[in-house]
Amino acid sequence: MFDTMTLTKATGALCGSLLVFLLGGWVADSLFSTGGHGDDHVQGFVIDTGADDATDVVADEGPSFAELFAAADVANGERAFRNCAACHGLEKGENKAGPYLYGVVGRDVGAAEGFAAYSGALTAVVDVWTPEALNAFLENPRGYAPGTSMGYAGLRKAQDRADLIAFLDQTDGTTYEMPAGEEDAETSPQEAAPE
Repeated sequence: MFDTMTLTKATGALCGSLLVFLLGGWVADSLFSTGGHGDDHVQGFVIDTGADDATDVVADEGPSFAELFAAADVANGERAFRNCAACHGLEKGENKAGPYLYGVVGRDVGAAEGFAAYSGALTAVVDVWTPEALNAFLENPRGYAPGTSMGYAGLRKAQDRADLIAFLDQTDGTTYEMPAGEEDAETSPQEAAPE
């Protein structure tokens, strides 16, 4: 038995509940903020979580990448490579979904013979695969080179990245030597200006 009175009651109930939500939002907004709307809207109070200080602390923790790379464990790097083996080969010319990684340390970006499926995002970021560039890329591939076709989430531990890069460095029988200027700049603190 559907009549206009039932329809009126249902519409009134819906409008009433929307009015309660509207008033609740208005009360909450007046309690937790001050000012107007849009750009003039200011938060009523700010809780200091220390997030600004946390970035300074994280940057100062642990050894530099140069130190980790110098003391890298090649055997651990070989174990870490198992994650890469699904898409990359270690033999020269052994391209899979990704290019082969034989001699990748010190090689020009996008220079793997026979691999044509490069996305172009990497060449816009870096020219040569130095250990530092590989470290940054392996930490967060999509963050380092937005638009890259590499679907790997990245290695979070710096020591694992250093070990993997050291393993990849020895695949072609040569060892990449970090330039002395880069190593010194990374490990030595800047001198304060005299007063």
